[in-house]
Amino acid sequence: MTLPVATKNNMLGGQTFTHASAHTDFPGSTGANEVTGGSPAYAQKAITINAASGGIRALNASVAFDVPACTVKWFGFWNGSTFVAAAPNGGATPKNFMSIASTDVVYSAGHGWSDTQKITFYNGTPPGGLTEGVTYFVRDATTDTFKVAATSGGAAIDLTSAPSFGCVVCAITENVYASQDTHTLSSASFVVPD
Repeated sequence: MTLPVATKNNMLGGQTFTHASAHTDFPGSTGANEVTGGSPAYAQKAITINAASGGIRALNASVAFDVPACTVKWFGFWNGSTFVAAAPNGGATPKNFMSIASTDVVYSAGHGWSDTQKITFYNGTPPGGLTEGVTYFVRDATTDTFKVAATSGGAAIDLTSAPSFGCVVCAITENVYASQDTHTLSSASFVVPD
């Protein structure tokens, strides 16, 4: 079933976002693993998210974070002091998928990834054998399917069960900073998947 755009816009319009945060690992549902330290010191940034249009709400303008030596993997989004959502670094659009445990194959129509692409599963329980928020690698990619490996070029992971409803898969970028630097959140979009 495909939701009407007006319904998606209403759903997206019901959430307030006031700040963004940078994270060194998966924030979970609480905003864990937020970057700390540095000089100038890291701090969350105030953001403005545009009104929903076409079933999407997008970040109004980019924001730059001061970061110490670290690896930025995730962004968090807040409503005041309440953690609301997490998104993988890199600005990729999350994709719906289904997995077939008997063959360890993940099906995601037209995913566009090739072998060694870094991906992550989140927004629910991933297929058995995987952990939410961990970075994995695509292997055996075809137009609509792939398998998942723990390391680049590694063996396919045995998928033992189906994911929970709502779990998505997304490309992730891990930016490594050897010393004090800035990290920019240049785009973020919130969508209601079909």
